[in-house]
Amino acid sequence: MAGDHRRVQKKKETGAFFFFMATLIMWAVSVFFEILFNRRTELLPLIFGFCFYQLSNWVCRKFISRDPLFVNTCVSLLHSSLTSASVVFILVKQLASNDVNQIFEHSQLVNTTWPWAYSALCISCGYFAYDQLDMLLYGLYSGLIPSILLHHFILLGCFTLALYRNVTINYLILTLICELHSIFLHVRKVRRMAGLRDGKSKLVKIEWFLNMATFLFARLLSHVLITVKLIKDASKFEKGIELPLALFGMAGMNLLNVFLGMDLFNAFRREGNRHNVHKS
Repeated sequence: MAGDHRRVQKKKETGAFFFFMATLIMWAVSVFFEILFNRRTELLPLIFGFCFYQLSNWVCRKFISRDPLFVNTCVSLLHSSLTSASVVFILVKQLASNDVNQIFEHSQLVNTTWPWAYSALCISCGYFAYDQLDMLLYGLYSGLIPSILLHHFILLGCFTLALYRNVTINYLILTLICELHSIFLHVRKVRRMAGLRDGKSKLVKIEWFLNMATFLFARLLSHVLITVKLIKDASKFEKGIELPLALFGMAGMNLLNVFLGMDLFNAFRREGNRHNVHKS
């Protein structure tokens, strides 16, 4: 326990901690300014999202486990499940009453907002702020430039600016379909922390199949298609920050997806090799 505390304290002395904590504080000041001084009450679900997931963290820490990584993973699993259900609900509702081509038409994705989409995006944005804070406080990251903190930094920037300007909300809802894959990422982490590491068991094989399938279709392919759509409709965007910010955000997401795919493949191979070693 003392070793863990020293490890966290050491991380709090790094440049990464100060940079990402400073940007998070600046983000929080900006949000409160918009709500309190500009009367942007539609942003209140963002505060609700942050408080809801912070409360979930407290409940998990109080009644299940005090391990920061386990608690963080459980709350992340909750977010992925709720967000996936929200995105699927929004899309099904739209498909039930509109033509597919109409739904994915440029003006629909950029200038209009589907019912519940704004609130869903606010709540997810609140989660990413909570998760960034939790990881910083408990040192749940590694590396000189931690990819997970960079991922949240990009998301908070893109999501918040879109919410402030009330544009590209539907585009961002489409990007959140990747949370279907995040469910199985978090399930795998919980399973391994519970000591279930037999790479050849049927349940683990099913989990890996769903993990890989959702990575390919819900994360990798969906983000590539969104990027292609942005490039194809580039001339339809008005002059401003929307297109450059969208392209920057998707470029970052696609790059992180490549690294995530490599990590997944290596993890899959390691689990299989571990089983073969034990078997021999």
